[in-house]
Amino acid sequence: MRSIFRAASAAALACLAVSAVGPTPAARAQAAARAAAVKSEPLTIITKSGPKRFDVEVMRDDAARARGLMFRRHMAGDHGMLFDFEQDQPVTMWMKNTYLPLDMVFIRADGTISRIAADTEPLSTAIIASGGPVLAVLELNAGTAAKLGIAPGDRIEHAIFKAR
Repeated sequence: MRSIFRAASAAALACLAVSAVGPTPAARAQAAARAAAVKSEPLTIITKSGPKRFDVEVMRDDAARARGLMFRRHMAGDHGMLFDFEQDQPVTMWMKNTYLPLDMVFIRADGTISRIAADTEPLSTAIIASGGPVLAVLELNAGTAAKLGIAPGDRIEHAIFKAR
């Protein structure tokens, strides 16, 4: 009987150890389902070498902005996530629970890029600051900005910049 109890205790501890490592498959599936529920919208970046088009998910409320790309393991090369902060303000971001290395593009209210934080470190709690007031942040796969020649001063075309 003691050996059965020890085996059951060991199995329970193993389950606890596994669940402490990361989100459960069910939690990951729920996060993926929430992500799939967000509709993509077109966004264009006007660069010196021409327009670059993306499909973006737009995070418009605190809960969506807090969740962002957390727990995702893949994002298509022509996709991104746009965080609409609704007003011009200094913002800070971090990569906690974000597995994808990203380029963070900080965008002023007039749609111009003010700064790019390239190749951010996955799972880091280091603060990434906008460096000044911005209306939005666009997250792209790491290396996209350099590959496509996206730079500060380039202009973003999306509905959130026309509405203000």
